Amino acid sequence: MVTSNLINNPSSTSTVTSSKSNHQYPINASSLLNNRALHHLSALPTKVSTFSKFHGYPLGISSTHTSQVHDSCSKFSHLSTVYAFPPGFSPKPISHIPRAATDPEANPEAESSVPEPNTKFKSKSNTLQLAIVFGFWYFQNIVFNIYNKKVLNLFPFPWLLASFQLFVGSIWMFILWSLKLQPCPKISKPFIIALLGPALFHTIGHISACVSFSKVAVSFTHVIKSSEPVFSVVFSSFLGDTYPLQVWLSILPIVLGCSLAAVTEVSFNFQGLRGALISNVGFVLRNIYSKRSLQSFKEVNGLNLYGWISIISLLYLFPVAIFVEGSQWIQGYHKAIQAVGKPSTLYIWVLLSGVFYHLYNQSSYQALDEISPLTFSVGNTMKRVVVIISTILVFRNPVRPLNALGSAIAIFGTFLYSQASASKKKGSEKKD
Repeated sequence: MVTSNLINNPSSTSTVTSSKSNHQYPINASSLLNNRALHHLSALPTKVSTFSKFHGYPLGISSTHTSQVHDSCSKFSHLSTVYAFPPGFSPKPISHIPRAATDPEANPEAESSVPEPNTKFKSKSNTLQLAIVFGFWYFQNIVFNIYNKKVLNLFPFPWLLASFQLFVGSIWMFILWSLKLQPCPKISKPFIIALLGPALFHTIGHISACVSFSKVAVSFTHVIKSSEPVFSVVFSSFLGDTYPLQVWLSILPIVLGCSLAAVTEVSFNFQGLRGALISNVGFVLRNIYSKRSLQSFKEVNGLNLYGWISIISLLYLFPVAIFVEGSQWIQGYHKAIQAVGKPSTLYIWVLLSGVFYHLYNQSSYQALDEISPLTFSVGNTMKRVVVIISTILVFRNPVRPLNALGSAIAIFGTFLYSQASASKKKGSEKKD
């Protein structure tokens, strides 16, 4: 309740009491108010009481406080305007009363009516941040694909190169952890055991892609890798997940486009095709297995998770690499040095392929932390388009019209799949 007790004694002070804040604000009426002002203020309790009786609001309901506070506020605002009260007329209680009226607890409807400050600035900041994340992600991926292919053209030993790329990523993470640029996760036996499966499938996906890059054009490998959603839907369905009809329809253009691109590919090689397909299987199983085995380790962020997957994948891959092609490394190294002319050139290319392999994966994990899965899927689809066009321009690979059409259909199917899968997630969330 807001009450006003005015005493005509010049030496006395008038007090306005608000039950919302339980504070009293003294007002010196002797020097500020004339008879007309006293008449208006003395009528306040009667008007408030009459309003309460008329509307019948019970005690303690927010409508009572809101109506009475706004009534009294309008009276004080009218008096301040008409009689030109000086700044000493206790401005604080007047500014406090409207805030109480718009308090979400006292008036829930007022919360939505208060405009949020700096909304446009936040929107522009988020857009800029998203552009920077995608820009770095695309740039790093393009650099990796270019130098990875350059090294494989001179030194066609993908098992060693893939191992070195995982080694660079492992060293990179150890540097971040040691310098405390990235918080080091707590390592436990259950955490390592939970990582063994995802790291194994990551190893299969990485080495298979690298083998494919060594056999065919980079653009062709990426076209085939755009069929990853097909494997995701099929394997997830076997494990019990259900998908609506639009998801199944969206994978049809992917299959059609990849088939057309494979048939018309100038640099077609069966080992390259097989490597790209096995890479899709590996990465899909990694994603599925990660969701199931790492549910209890949600406190580990994406970058740390990828760092430990890289370390364990290196331990998986390098011993097998020695067994598969280790006897050919020395001879292949001398041939590569003769072909490139300067050993430092080969070293720089190998180092760049390793550094940017880790960086683009790091950026993808950070992007997934910052943006929605739908935005990430669309961005990943466009990333393949950018990489395909960039590598065609750099290596000047011949592209037939039907091959370009097949690639475009496959990429477009990937985009449709991202939209359909996002609709499926929204539908499941509404049901929950």
